[in-house]
Amino acid sequence: MPKFFTTLEKAKPFYDVTYKVVLVLCKLLLIADILITSYAVAGRLFNKYVPFLTDPAWSEEVVLTCMSYMAVLSAALAIRQNAHIRMTAFDRNLSPLAIAILDLIADIGVIALGFVMLFVGWRYATTLGGRGFYVSMPWLSRFWMYFPVPLAGLAMIIFELETIFNHIKRLYELKTAKRGA
Repeated sequence: MPKFFTTLEKAKPFYDVTYKVVLVLCKLLLIADILITSYAVAGRLFNKYVPFLTDPAWSEEVVLTCMSYMAVLSAALAIRQNAHIRMTAFDRNLSPLAIAILDLIADIGVIALGFVMLFVGWRYATTLGGRGFYVSMPWLSRFWMYFPVPLAGLAMIIFELETIFNHIKRLYELKTAKRGA
C-alpha cells in the first residue's frame, strides 16, 4: 500500500468525529421537534381545561425549521454509511473494476452537488434569508431557515471526500490485484 493511502487514513478520526457531531445534532433536533409538537398539540387540545397550557405561535415555524435541518443533515449522514439511494440492477453484470469506476463517477457528481449546496445555499441564506424574519418571531432572521442547505452541503463534501478516497483506494487495490493475477 503506498504511503499516500496510509497518510490519508490518518484523517479517519476527523470523519468519525464529524459524523458523530452531525448525528447528535440530528438527534437533538428530533427531540426538540417531538417536544415542541407535543406541547403544541397538548395546548390545542387541553387549553380549555388547563388555561396556562397554550399553543405557542412560534411552534409551527420552529418545527418546520428543525425538520429541514434533520432532512438535509441526515441525507449527508447517509453518504458516509453508503445508505443513499442507488441503482444496482446492472451491478451483477459488470466487473468489480467497472462498478468501482461508476461509483467514483457518481460520488464526483454528489460532491459537485455538495459544493452547489454550500455556495448557492450560503448566498441564499445571507441574501434572501438575511432580509426576512419569521412571522411569529420577528426578532429572528430567516437566515436560519435557509442555513441547513449550506450546512448540509459542507457535511456532504466532508463525507464525500472520505468516500471518494475509499473508491480510489479500492480502484488501486483492484488494479494491483489484476496485475498480480
